[in-house]
Parts: sequence; structure tokens; C-alpha cells
Amino acid sequence: MSAIDYRFQVARGVPVVTVPAEIDATTVGQLREILLEWQTRGHTTMVVDMTATQFCDSAGLRELVRAHKRALAEGGALRLVMPADGAVRRVLDVTGLDRLIPTSPAWSRPWRRSPSPPGGPGAQALG
Repeated sequence: MSAIDYRFQVARGVPVVTVPAEIDATTVGQLREILLEWQTRGHTTMVVDMTATQFCDSAGLRELVRAHKRALAEGGALRLVMPADGAVRRVLDVTGLDRLIPTSPAWSRPWRRSPSPPGGPGAQALG
């Protein structure tokens, strides 16, 4: 498995997971682990920040759908934040996943980014 860090923070009680530029079969296991970890901690609603993500293969899409279904089953939701255009947005549009999983444009992020450097207060990593 690739050693990619999925950054996360908790904003207003909701976990926000920031995913890397590429989500594929070599990195999706880490995404699955972090989303499952937050769900087992009782967080039924989560945000996945995909603003820097330029590629997401079918393994990544499948994991997002699974996390969304788990969240719905627990009375929560999975929300994706991404640019209004770009390759990942087009993939979601073409597959119809944009109608299944709620998305928000990057400019309407429901949290403020910490001004601290990575690893500083307000930012943590699982890896």
C-alpha cells in the first residue's frame, strides 16, 4: 500500500478528511480505514475534501459509495467538497454519483482551514 497521508480535522463536530491528488487501488485502502475509523467512533456525518483530487478510479468511487451508504444507514451523510469543474467532477456527473452523494463547490467549504502548518494544531494525519 502506498504511504499517502489522508489529512483530517474535526470542524463543528464533523470529521473532514482531505484526500490526496489521486485515489486509486493503491491508496483506497487508507481512505476506507479512515472513514471506517470515524464511523466506528460514532460520527455518522463526514465531509470528504476533494478540492486537490485530480484522479479517482473505480476503487475510489466504490469506497465513497460504500461510506455514503453506511452513513445513511446510521442516519448521517457523506458530503463531498470539490471544484465546480475538473476530471473528478466529470466522472461523478457521467456515472450519476453526483445525484447519489451530495457535493458542494470548493468555495462553500463548511469549515475554515487551520492556518497552522501540516501536523500543527488543528491538523492531524492518519497514515
